[in-house]
Amino acid sequence: MARGHQKIQSQKKNAEKQAKMKKAQGSDQKASAQKALIYTCPVCRSQMPDPKTYKQHFESKHPKSPLPPELQSV
Repeated sequence: MARGHQKIQSQKKNAEKQAKMKKAQGSDQKASAQKALIYTCPVCRSQMPDPKTYKQHFESKHPKSPLPPELQSV
């Protein structure tokens, strides 16, 4: 077990290593992608990033269902 000066050096080295790992990790890609999916289909609950994609999805996957009000103007 390290003692004294050696222990302090080891703690500093570990703190620097942890800081580098945290910085290299950056933002979480999964969380960022989830934030971008703002439109949810009321029929199948799939999520889309923009109204154009949402409308294309709705027209191709649910042709018999009435168009939701948020897609009327798109």
